Order: sequence, then C-alpha cells, then structure tokens
Amino acid sequence: MTEETVNEIKWTIHETHPEMVQPARERLSEVVDPEIGMNIIQLGLVRDIAINDGVGHLKMILTTPFCPYGPAMIEMTKAKAVEGLNMPVSIEMGMDVWDFSMMEDPSALDWGMYT
Repeated sequence: MTEETVNEIKWTIHETHPEMVQPARERLSEVVDPEIGMNIIQLGLVRDIAINDGVGHLKMILTTPFCPYGPAMIEMTKAKAVEGLNMPVSIEMGMDVWDFSMMEDPSALDWGMYT
C-alpha cells in the first residue's frame, strides 16, 4: 500500500478522535485475511470505528458471509483494535456485501490477483 491510499475509508474517529486513526490503522493492518493474503484495512473490511463513553465500537464485514476464518479474524480484529485504541472495544458485524470496490487500493486487481 502506498503512502496515499486511493479509497481510504473515513471512520467516525476521523472527525471525533483524529489522533487515534493512525494507531488504529497500524494495529488493524496486522490482521490478514489468510485466503486472500491482504489485511483487513486494505480490503476495506473495517467499515467504521467510533468511540462512546470510553469504549471503541468497530463495525466490520467479512469478504464472504460464511468465511471459515471469520471467527478467528473477528477475535484478532478485536484484540488489535484494543491495542490500537487503548480501550475496550466491541465488534459489530455489518450486513454489507463486500466487493472489490471497497478495497482501499483496487490496483490489486491489476496485479492479476483476481480474475
């Protein structure tokens, strides 16, 4: 991923807690989808992060509804979000259907990763 992403998702914390965006992105980018080999930030799976009353609320989706690695990815996401935000975190699973347009850098398509 380049320094400037093509399609960076703007979370609620971009407005409310901008100082927490970079640490959250850094930690969450350590969570990799093992089937695709890209992290959840690159894939656009983290749809929102908000902070209310000292608790982080993260909304995410999976690339497929019945992803066999889903439970492990959700647990890893929660652990990394706690590290990045330095507070308790709840995870809400969104109902959005993932597609390639949600990726931060759809140029991965140009690498022949997906056909």
